[in-house]
Amino acid sequence: MIRKIVSALILVPLAIVLITFAVANRQIVIVSLDPFDQAHPAVAVALPLFALILALIIGGVVVGGIAAWLKQHKWRRAARRAEDEARRLRAEVDALRRGGPTSQPSTPSPPVDYAPRLTIPPPAG
Repeated sequence: MIRKIVSALILVPLAIVLITFAVANRQIVIVSLDPFDQAHPAVAVALPLFALILALIIGGVVVGGIAAWLKQHKWRRAARRAEDEARRLRAEVDALRRGGPTSQPSTPSPPVDYAPRLTIPPPAG
């Protein structure tokens, strides 16, 4: 419910701004993709100014999203590896709880030394 209200509070003003922008920039512009001949370009497109600006904004968002997705590759790979390890460890814990053998041989743990490592000297006096 709150999500719908927040979406409406954001999307309605944004739609009003975009519609106002489109109405104010209806003039036709010619976009030439030929840098060598300005008088008779080989490739030219005539479109409203607002369509050009909106297309450039959408293209920028797409290119930025792709760049962010590619930059996050190492984090997604690390997450997949951690997920695989967690799945393997859960299976091992389940096998140990059932009392069955594990896929890896168990090695005996080294003996634990419970002797105190630090002793406090008696007070002098």
